[in-house]
Amino acid sequence: MLDAIEVVTTVIVGLMVGVEFCVAFITSRILNALPEDSGQLGHAHGGRMLGALMPVWYVGSLVLVGIWAVAGRQHDGVGFVVLAGALLILSVVMSVLILVPINNRNRTWTPENRPENWKQQLNRWERWHYVRVAVIVAAFTLLVTALA
Repeated sequence: MLDAIEVVTTVIVGLMVGVEFCVAFITSRILNALPEDSGQLGHAHGGRMLGALMPVWYVGSLVLVGIWAVAGRQHDGVGFVVLAGALLILSVVMSVLILVPINNRNRTWTPENRPENWKQQLNRWERWHYVRVAVIVAAFTLLVTALA
């Protein structure tokens, strides 16, 4: 049973990392290259779509890591799992305190109602998103290391 938990958790977290990596290094760059209104509308739509999905994914990943840590507490590598869990907690805290408030504003913007500093707000979101990606990549790396 522990083997199944390890594999499922690693796959779920790995897929989450892939999505967030894609948002940071591909999707955002594509949207930023579009003409202003199109790019901003794309960011708003992405914020609505991923804003609904990612909280479930982050919390679900954290729950799975917790189950792995408890179920595997007598096994080698559990320290890596606990550290990965701590990093996932950090990513959730960063999200709730910094990224989600910006995203919640962004997802309602249209060319008619967006604030004058909308680009600065999106740039701030992107900078913090890079940090969050680094944190979850580190968590994923720890989980893979725990499998060894």
